[in-house]
Amino acid sequence: MTNTLHRYGDSESFHDDFILFCIPARGINDEGAVEKQKKFLEICAKHQPSNMGNGNRGSFNPERHLNPTAHWNRDHSPDWQGVIDGVEKPGTCAAVFNSREKAEGALRDVIAADLGLSVNMSTSVSGAKACAEGCGIKRHSVEYSLGFNDPHDHLPNSQVLKLSTMCGHGMVSFNMARKMLDMVREGRRTPEQAVATLARFCPCGVYNPSRAQRLLEESRDHSG
Repeated sequence: MTNTLHRYGDSESFHDDFILFCIPARGINDEGAVEKQKKFLEICAKHQPSNMGNGNRGSFNPERHLNPTAHWNRDHSPDWQGVIDGVEKPGTCAAVFNSREKAEGALRDVIAADLGLSVNMSTSVSGAKACAEGCGIKRHSVEYSLGFNDPHDHLPNSQVLKLSTMCGHGMVSFNMARKMLDMVREGRRTPEQAVATLARFCPCGVYNPSRAQRLLEESRDHSG
């Protein structure tokens, strides 16, 4: 089970969304796992991920010393090293890539490193199959999301769902996603500014800024 399973969208909408997870099993292979997971993240960082996380923090974090007036103009650079250094105990580490080529390159290097930890990929079924074949391995299992059941029509529209569900723990609220969509459409904020705001709410580091920016730009262009 992965907290990225319920990302909303059809298969095509995940062409720029590939997530690699590295997870030890408690009491089985967690001894020495911290250094192995750091190695996993180091490998991923070399392949230009869109985001990374160690279960406690992602690459785009809130900063305590800033006040609200600095919010939109702060440094939006990802902090890969901070994520790597922040791995202090065995847990879940992840990296998000915005292309199959990058994800495949990272996976190929992870396979070669032979870390002895469970690694899985979250994307469309066809995308995962293609990545596995490109790395010379076979996909051994697949997990499907059955989608959303809302007979009373309480869910927001698909644009909000696509942005919000990229944080599988629900830390990016529907209202926040809707607000960012409105601000970008109205020209009050750029897609880059809106994305940096949304990504900071996801401490796992699995929120995909590249996909979010594309979705915001598509929404803005279609509304015009």
